[in-house]
Formats: sequence, structure tokens, C-alpha cells
Amino acid sequence: MAPIAVGDSIPDGKLLHHDEYDQLAEVSIHSLAAGKKVVLFGIPGCFTPVCSVKHVPGFIEKAEDFKAKGVSEIILIAVNDPYVMKAFAKTYPETKFVKFLADGSAKYIRALGLDLDLSEKGMGVRSRRFAAVVDDLKVKTINLENGGEFSVSSAEDLLKAL
Repeated sequence: MAPIAVGDSIPDGKLLHHDEYDQLAEVSIHSLAAGKKVVLFGIPGCFTPVCSVKHVPGFIEKAEDFKAKGVSEIILIAVNDPYVMKAFAKTYPETKFVKFLADGSAKYIRALGLDLDLSEKGMGVRSRRFAAVVDDLKVKTINLENGGEFSVSSAEDLLKAL
């Protein structure tokens, strides 16, 4: 499947996270994004070097800048289980504006056409690294990385598009 592109509508999908009461909960992407401007970004794996040290911290640090540009929410999607996502979120002191959502089976990432087979590296199917601005379910900007690169999907890169 071709990757989702500018002008496309994002599909709906059910992802898991731990809610404000620390309970496992299912959430629909459309319920988070319909009628709003949101940032969606995906990482190949929690606790991996680039994801942990550069990609995710950039969105946490720039959250107020995104908010000032009309972004309602920043949504992180990773092909990990919700318990790994919970542990990963706890490694960052300020995550209130970033939702950490688990796509354990890669079903949603596949629906976006952004799956990446890292089986040769022992990681199975994961998400390509990407960052997108979605306005009322329509992709306005999407920055996709190739392989293990981190050159176009940072928070700074996405802010430039706003």
C-alpha cells in the first residue's frame, strides 16, 4: 500500500493507551482528530536511541509552540504494546500534551501505509519514522523518513510547515 499523502483523509483506527486514571483504554483516532488540527508522529520503537533521545523529546519540548500554532493534540503512535508505551511515557517528565498510543499489531500503521519490516534487526514490523499535521482528518503535511534516517520528521521540521 502506498503511504498516506497530503490531501488524503486519515483512516479511523482503535489504539490503546493508559488513561488519566492509569486504566488501559481504547481510543479512536477519529475521536481525537475530527474537527481539530493535530500532529501525528510515529517512531520505529520505544527506547531505541533516536526515538528516545531526539524524536520524542523534540515534540515534548516544542508542545507549547505547536499549541500556539493551533494544534490541539500531539499523538505519538508506535508498534509496541500499551504497557511498553506506558513505561516509555514515564521516562519523560512532561508529557501532558503528548498522547502515547500503542498499535501493538501494526494494524493502524499498515492502514496508513507506513509499516516497516525490521525483522532482520529482530524488531518485526514497526512504523516508519514520520511526522504529520492533520486538520479535520485531512493530511496537510507529512514528513516521511527512509530507513533509519532522522532528517525531516523532527518537531522543528514540522513547525516550519505550520
